[in-house]
Amino acid sequence: MTYVQRTLVVLKPDSVGRSISWEIISRFERAGLHIAGMKMVRPDKAFFHHHYETIGTMITRKSEKIFEDTLALMMKSPIIAIVLEGVEAVEYVRKMVGPTEPKSAAPGTIRGDYAHISYGYADVAWLGIPNLVHASGSAEEAEQEIKHWFTEKELFDYAPLHHAFTR
Repeated sequence: MTYVQRTLVVLKPDSVGRSISWEIISRFERAGLHIAGMKMVRPDKAFFHHHYETIGTMITRKSEKIFEDTLALMMKSPIIAIVLEGVEAVEYVRKMVGPTEPKSAAPGTIRGDYAHISYGYADVAWLGIPNLVHASGSAEEAEQEIKHWFTEKELFDYAPLHHAFTR
């Protein structure tokens, strides 16, 4: 097992639109994760299809309707894509973010602190669930997602300053 990992985090339009992106990013940094790459982008449908179906199998696992609802939400505004690095980063970021359904997320998690929408409400309102953040689900998924979202030139290897005091 590789202990130091990279993972993808995408701050969705509901994060960017509410102007809480830096609050969320600072939570990751304060937890000891560091940014290996970051950019604001506005991907098209084909890009999201690759992300959600080719890598994440959303349509296969859930439905075309859920994909279309998610796509409508994701294309509302630019998003911020981030590659975070740290010890067991994939699992740690998932724990910090909380469950996909904001209503189920505990206080103290990003979704628990900044969102409260339920799957039931999203279904009735015919919208994608505004849950603020996408976080890679596994190390394998993170590797594929990072290659999809970032080129090698957009990623940086460097030792964060705090590493000098922890080794």
